[in-house]
Amino acid sequence: SFPREISRLHEFTSVWVRDPRIQREDFWHAYMDYEVCIHSNSLAFTKKTSCVRRRYSEFVWLRQKLQDNALLLVRLPDLPPKNPFFNMNSAQQIDERMKGLQQFLGIIVQNPLLLSDSCLHLFLQSQLSVSRIEACVAGRTHYTVAQAIQSSGPTVMRFGSEENMEGEEEENHCGPLEEHHSHVTLSERALV
Repeated sequence: SFPREISRLHEFTSVWVRDPRIQREDFWHAYMDYEVCIHSNSLAFTKKTSCVRRRYSEFVWLRQKLQDNALLLVRLPDLPPKNPFFNMNSAQQIDERMKGLQQFLGIIVQNPLLLSDSCLHLFLQSQLSVSRIEACVAGRTHYTVAQAIQSSGPTVMRFGSEENMEGEEEENHCGPLEEHHSHVTLSERALV
């Protein structure tokens, strides 16, 4: 219909990859993560603005998951290449990687088929780890995709109390997120 075409022309989704930070797992192991921010007026996104932190290996996972889910219908853009000699102290290497990650996401969020993938939305708008994203999408968590996205944000929010979750069907909600604290990664600590 004509009005829908006009409204579609005004839809936008902006993606930024910025603020690289070195995260230390222990004395010997460290990795770099990046802030991934989205600003959109698209109906495809639950939240119109959001920022999460993601590391390169999570982008690799996202690309593979999107490719698996889209089958051969979409050719996904490449990620910046994995560099075994990546120097976390090299501003040039960090900047090149961030630009490549931003270009990758910029193309992904313009594709309607990929925008229908719950993994993409959880990657962009929740602090869940890759394993928790997979569990949530498969219905093996105590919270829905929408709850995971809504609870991510600048303030600490919980998915629900035990009273709220009691009596609800197992496939939708089984209990509060706090019960699974032992599997929480650093990026998820704000949620529990």
